[in-house]
Parts: sequence; structure tokens; C-alpha cells
Amino acid sequence: MQFIDQAEVDVYGGNGGDGLVAFRREKYVPAGGPSGGRGGNGGSVILKAVTNLQTLLDFRYAHRFQAEHGERGGPKNMTGATGKDLVVEVPCGTMIYDAETGELLGDLVTEDQTLCVAAGGKGGLGNAAFLSNRNRAPETSLPGEEGEEGRIRLELKLLAEVGIIGLPNAGKSTLISALSAAKPKVADYPFTTLVPNLGVVRKPTGDGAVFADIPGLIEGAHAGAGLGHDFLRHIERTRVLLHVIDITTLDPIEHYHTIQQELIAYGHGLADRPQLLALNKVDAVPEDELEVVIEELMARSGCDRIFGISAVSRQGLDELLHVIWDLLEETAPEDTIVEPKPFPKLVPPEMAPTQWT
Repeated sequence: MQFIDQAEVDVYGGNGGDGLVAFRREKYVPAGGPSGGRGGNGGSVILKAVTNLQTLLDFRYAHRFQAEHGERGGPKNMTGATGKDLVVEVPCGTMIYDAETGELLGDLVTEDQTLCVAAGGKGGLGNAAFLSNRNRAPETSLPGEEGEEGRIRLELKLLAEVGIIGLPNAGKSTLISALSAAKPKVADYPFTTLVPNLGVVRKPTGDGAVFADIPGLIEGAHAGAGLGHDFLRHIERTRVLLHVIDITTLDPIEHYHTIQQELIAYGHGLADRPQLLALNKVDAVPEDELEVVIEELMARSGCDRIFGISAVSRQGLDELLHVIWDLLEETAPEDTIVEPKPFPKLVPPEMAPTQWT
């Protein structure tokens, strides 16, 4: 399945139905008067967050979403049928922007959270609404209002508590496969991971935390180099960053500084996020060499603790997870939810007329 995390679509609310001009003409009603009903309200386009979607792939092939129009008003003061709302499912973590202005309209984070992106138009009044002492036989009605329309941009940011970052071939995919049931592609060449991978790691309490394996970053990722520019935003919502470095490289300390500079250049507070540093593949180097690298890296990075792990042999993973659980408990989830605009109540429930079918 392709991982698509950006899309632009056109949305159209349904038009309201026209009001009707009609008069009662019944055998035993000598003065029937006007009886034209109002038109039904148009349907709205509503986005709904669901957990069974992980990508915006569906929006690559569907670019136009139109809600139903309201029906015309009927005789005997009957209101036209209301157009059905069009509910479009999106993955949790989808942010919705106005494609023209760039305004953030809403952020659908929790399951079943909804956002109205194109409200339907109100139905027009029938001639019965214009009855007055001065005009006993009005022949006036109003057309229905047009529904809202516009172009919106959808942007998916994965919801994960721990983001695993590092240069290509640092062992991030191997690590998430060792910690969870995720089965990412693992190979001995750079950029094996082309899309983010999510895995649920079980806590001792029985519940789980979501870890995200982010495609390898390289120098200049914040400016579009490599794959990092497209996927750095997926760690904006993470509460803890796990920086994985391959200890077998020629200069692991330089690798550390490369990633840190990219986090600073990208912004969005990533450089200030709680971060753990893990040296991977420690079972492939002598112990004395490992101690030298750890001491030098602690001196140059300011880190007071560095973890030596091996994702293949699972060495040091239990200790690392224990610290991650403690850090997650200390770090409250960030308030990144943008309250969606309130859904328009076109007709108050207590005033909703009987539908005409």
C-alpha cells in the first residue's frame, strides 16, 4: 500500500431547495390561502477521523466531494427533503488547511472527531411564509442558498509517542521490528525505509505506546535533501525522540551533530523535545572502543546518559524501554489539537419542519 500524506481536494456543500408558490384549493375550504413550503437544506461535507486508515491514498484518485442538494418545497406547507451529508473518512492525525489562504481549519486527532468543511445552503422560503394582513395571496418565494465550496489541503501527521530518528542504515527499522510486531523492510543499503513505519510496543502495565520509525535523515533534510523533508513533520507530535546512531561508522559523533543540526534548522520545537541517545550495533565493536566513543560523545553532546544497544541481539533494549516509559509518564501530551469550527445548525431541532417526501 502506498503511503500518501498530502492531498488537495475540492468540496461542495449541497444547495438549498427552492421555496414553492402554491395555494390550497380544496372542495370544502373556500379560503385556502397560500400553502407553498420551504425548500430543504442542502447537505454538508464532513470529514471524520477514523483509526482504520493510515494514509491519504484514497484522495489520490478522488478529488471532488459533493453533498446532496435539498429538495424543492411542497404543497400543504411541506418542507422539501434535506440533502444528505457527505461524510468523508480520513486518518487520525489529519490536518485540514484552506488551500487558497493556508488557514488551518481543523486538526482531527481523536477517533470520530469531525469537521464540517463545506456547509450546505439553507432552503428558500415558500409563499406561505409571506402571508400577512396586507398580502393575503402572496405569489413570492425564495430560491435556496448555494452551499459552501472550496479547495482544501489535507496533511497527515502520524500520531506516535516515540519517534525513532537517525541517519540511513542506523538500524531504526531493525529496532522497531525487535520492539514491536511491525515488519518494516530491512536491508544493508541506505534509504531502505521510504515511508514511516508504526509499531505498538507493550508497556509493563499492559497498554501500549506507538513508536514511529522515520525514514533516514541526511544533511540538508530540512531544506528538501533526501527523504527527510517530507517526513520530519511526522515527529512533530511525538513526545520523545529516540536518536539511533550506528557505532560501527567512521565518525558516530559527526553523525550525532548532523541530526541535531537538522532538528534545529527544521524548527517546530523538535530540538527542544526530550531526546534519548542510543548507540546501535554495540555487539560489533570491542568494549574498550565503545567506552571511548561514549565518553567523547557525552563530552561533546552534553548528554548525561547514552545507551548501548543491539537491535539484532536485543542487548540493552529492556533498560532503554524502562527509561522511555518513565520519560513518557513525566511528559504530558502536547496540546496540538486545533478545535474545529462548529458545525452549522441550519435549522434548530425544535423548529425543524416535517420533511416532504
